[in-house]
Amino acid sequence: MKDEILEEVWKAKDALAAKYNYDIHAMFRDLREREKTSGAKYVRLKPRKLKVAGKRTGSAE
Repeated sequence: MKDEILEEVWKAKDALAAKYNYDIHAMFRDLREREKTSGAKYVRLKPRKLKVAGKRTGSAE
């Protein structure tokens, strides 16, 4: 079955990736630069540690 919406999303993704020569770091540099100049307020949340079976991940035991 043909999904026209999904095809449109893929085309937009491919066009964006091609614009930055498929360099994810370049894409995010541009995104961060546009965030600075947009005037919008952005929130950066600190990563949370996950609990696994009563233990915190990432701890040296």
